[in-house]
Amino acid sequence: MKNAIMNFEIQSMDLSGAATHKADALVVLVSQSFKPVKGVLSDLIAAALKAGDLEAKAGKLLAMYDVAGITSRRVLLVSCEAGTSRQVRQAVGAAVAALKTANVRRLLVCLAAPCDDAAVRAAVCAAADASYVYTTTKSKPEPRTLTHLTLGVADAAQNRGAFAKAVATVRGVELAKEWANRPGNHATPTMLAGAAKELARSPQIQCEVLGPKQVAKLGMGAFIAVAKGSEEELRFIVLRYNGAANKTQAPTVLVGKGISFDTGGISIKPAPEMDEMKYDMSGAASVLGVFRSLAELKPAINVVGLIPSCENMPDGRAVKPGDVVTSMSGQTIEILNTDAEGRLVLCDALTYAERFNPRVVVDIATLTGACVIALGGVRSGMFASTDALATELATAGESAQDLCWRMPLDDEYAEGLKTHFADVANVGGRPGGAVTAAKYLQRFATKYPWAHLDIAGTAWKGGAAKGATGRPVPLLLEFLLAQADKAPQADKAPAKRTAPARRRKA
Repeated sequence: MKNAIMNFEIQSMDLSGAATHKADALVVLVSQSFKPVKGVLSDLIAAALKAGDLEAKAGKLLAMYDVAGITSRRVLLVSCEAGTSRQVRQAVGAAVAALKTANVRRLLVCLAAPCDDAAVRAAVCAAADASYVYTTTKSKPEPRTLTHLTLGVADAAQNRGAFAKAVATVRGVELAKEWANRPGNHATPTMLAGAAKELARSPQIQCEVLGPKQVAKLGMGAFIAVAKGSEEELRFIVLRYNGAANKTQAPTVLVGKGISFDTGGISIKPAPEMDEMKYDMSGAASVLGVFRSLAELKPAINVVGLIPSCENMPDGRAVKPGDVVTSMSGQTIEILNTDAEGRLVLCDALTYAERFNPRVVVDIATLTGACVIALGGVRSGMFASTDALATELATAGESAQDLCWRMPLDDEYAEGLKTHFADVANVGGRPGGAVTAAKYLQRFATKYPWAHLDIAGTAWKGGAAKGATGRPVPLLLEFLLAQADKAPQADKAPAKRTAPARRRKA
């Protein structure tokens, strides 16, 4: 059973309008500097603040029921002191989580004070994230109850563009979550290829899927080596989004690691938490999610998505530690550790990316445990071959509240990858493991500006909150939209004229 899709709407609304709006619940973000105006909701907020019943800390709640003069039965006042996008995300997330068991289907979130685009985006994304429920492989699923969110703002016309971007981001994030959360037997390489073909139903998206014979003909020896130990056939997925008016515009290429399950191969992983290796295709899931968002927003840019997908399994045909394989680039690789398989499938995809004469290439991968140790689950590790590209990605992450942190690429880090038996080894020892992995990939990405996002710490959460995050879809989408804005006018499709509207539904 598929999860319920949320519908979104934005309206111009003051507190009086919020009080009479028909919804199952009303959430109002409140600042301690709130200035009372006439009306029952304003009086309620003023009284709560005066009594000290609403703490001045983002996300603190004051819940009420069946308040006279307010149409919604449930009313939540939520502290949001500074009104920053981070605080809005905290406040809305806390409110929606508190309502999750209350069978709320229609929710009104009122940002009573004038708000910027970042706050609008944060509110929409936080509501979707807090209400998300995975249902696909449950026999008696309890799907998300929240199906309609109305965002009340001071002037909807000013925030309409940000609202549309937020809704598109949610669509992409939730597609990425869906595929990353699926167990390995419900997200095989063939199934991922099917998901990509579904995206190609959009008129601006094309999909090509290559199988083992085609991949062998291309000489992708590193990719093939990883797939050898599995009964599941590999798939190399090529997605193309053609949004620029100039169809020859150099595309941005996204490469997503698609290891649909990673046992570690012959260098097998320990049993505890190995189930979480279903998330090893989160890079691929993020590429699918970005293309879903592109289909919604239709920006004037060309984008290619490459997904090398296979399982990493330890049967009698599996590649062995010490084996040497030849990559598509012609470089030979000594595989010292079969659990460092992501970089093997990515290096052939990075070589394949050359044929598109790309403007820039970004690979996305749950690549190293070392990056989790370095940055935890807050920021993704970001490596870039140019300062300009690093700045663009960092700025996109800050804007989307999907943070990354630039890591070094000093040549000295590549010393550990030297070997007597091939051009390069696939691992370089424990010290600086995230960096040496990036240095390995850099060898195959010398013909274009390149960046690598290590999302091993940010793609999913473990423990009681176990589940995919959908990151870094927001960062990547923001990055692509910024590139579209900077594209020459000749590359941009003419904007369609639409009549002004008082509200927007999505």
